[in-house]
Amino acid sequence: MDYKIQDLEKTFDGKIVENLGNNDYVIKIDDKEHTLKIVSMNSKGIEFILDNKYHKAKYLEQSTNEMNIVIDNVPITLNLHTHFDEIVYKNSGGGGTGDAQLALKSQIPGKVVSISVVEGDTVKKGDVVCTLESMKMQVAIKSHKDGIVKTIKVKETATVAKGDVVAEIE
Repeated sequence: MDYKIQDLEKTFDGKIVENLGNNDYVIKIDDKEHTLKIVSMNSKGIEFILDNKYHKAKYLEQSTNEMNIVIDNVPITLNLHTHFDEIVYKNSGGGGTGDAQLALKSQIPGKVVSISVVEGDTVKKGDVVCTLESMKMQVAIKSHKDGIVKTIKVKETATVAKGDVVAEIE
């Protein structure tokens, strides 16, 4: 999974390489392995030892792709997935060749907060069709191709599940 610290242009890839048991892990950040021991963890934060150095992190707020935390008294915002918009766009039909595909699908569950088009509107690939709210974050669902909005399958304030058809575009 990609992570990015706000205001820094560098992203890094972090993953668990091995679970050694007893809350001990080998993790890899980019290409370097580190030892990690979780001292305590709850819904408010985590205390851990990374490469023999103690750290304390307090969770402040989390959304779908962003987390505000305080590590060793330093506030940090992590972008948990730096390409979230592109993933939603691609998985709602925008990444493929699928010009034959009529259905624009939601890749995330959420509540419809606004609809930007009406039936009969002409849209270009990438135009916002509707906006969903999921986990206190608003995500634009964009047209997967150029065309005309044939039908809108959602209404404002309605909830949609992952994979639900939002609109049909011819």
